[in-house]
This record gives sequence, structure tokens and C-alpha cells, in this order.
Amino acid sequence: MTTAAPTVEDFIALSCINVGVGPGGTTNMVARVALVDYQGHIVFERFVEPTMAVTDYRTSTTGIAESDLASNEVLPFAVVQQYVANLIKGKVLVGHSLWNDLSVLGIPHSAAATRDVALYQPFRNALKMPQQVIGLQTLAWQLMCRRCQEEQLHPVENARAALDLYRSQAEEWEDAITKGNWPCALPPSTFSRCYL
Repeated sequence: MTTAAPTVEDFIALSCINVGVGPGGTTNMVARVALVDYQGHIVFERFVEPTMAVTDYRTSTTGIAESDLASNEVLPFAVVQQYVANLIKGKVLVGHSLWNDLSVLGIPHSAAATRDVALYQPFRNALKMPQQVIGLQTLAWQLMCRRCQEEQLHPVENARAALDLYRSQAEEWEDAITKGNWPCALPPSTFSRCYL
């Protein structure tokens, strides 16, 4: 029995921007989340209220300042977590290094229902880096001549770039899956809890 190929309504792309907590700010904590549909339209985008003291806003790369996480527009983490979990349930999740996003959100997702452009082997092979996780900026520029992440990170831009990369190979990607040839490398084993 074969399953039907997913339709455009089945896809949603996710990206999170993290700040640092703990000593030296080396531990990631989600500060901003975005989800876009297959056409790149924003489904959800919000700042997330910190659950711990932020020790490094990483402002030069994240663009996030203390005031962003203290405004009236910020949602509590538990609200964002539940809302995102509901939005992605039953969807094919597209993104770059999705294990990082799922980890900071504390949401597991079906591995078979992910399309992670960081793990897609044909992209890695095309850039002659078959064993490496290649940054989204590099993938977008080298494979599509598309600029992204030139100044500060933006979750909507990241989600759209990952989605564009997926769409550039969607037919081949889905064909490989239909034939039982999973075309992606495995995510880091330390993040196996992020997948069902």
C-alpha cells in the first residue's frame, strides 16, 4: 500500500531565532518563532517570553534586544509551544536544521513528515560536502543565487528560504520518498528525542 503524495496544503515551514541563557549565554532559548505556508505566507510569527534570564541576546545576529522580549506583543512560551504544536500536527514540516527548532520548542515531530534542507543529500552532494551540515545562507546562495541572512536573522526569511530550497527539488524529493529511498542524512543522534 502506498501513501498519497502530500499536497501543498500539507506543508508548513518553521524557523526559530534563539537567544542565549546560562553561563556565557551558550544554551539556546527560543525568542522568536515563524511559520509560513507553502506559498510563503505568514501563518504565525511572534516573540516568545523568556522562561529564564537571558545572558546573551546575540543582538548582532538575532536583531533581538531586551525590549523586544519585554513588550506587550510577547507570548508566554507555553502558549507558543502549544500553538505551534497544533499548527504543525499532521503537517509536513520544512526547515533548515529542524532538530534545533524542535529542540528549543520542546515539540517532537514525525521524522517521516520532515523535509530538512540541511539533511537533503543531493544538496550536500551538489556542494561537494556530503557529510556536513551546510548553512542556510550558503545553500540559498549556491543553489538558487538567493541572498538571505545578510544582516540579522529573521525567522520568516529563514522559513521562506528553506521552503524555496525544498520547492526547487520537491518533485525529486517526493519521488525518492515514494520509491522508498529516503534522500536525507540522519539528524544528529543527540536530537533523536525531537522525532517520533
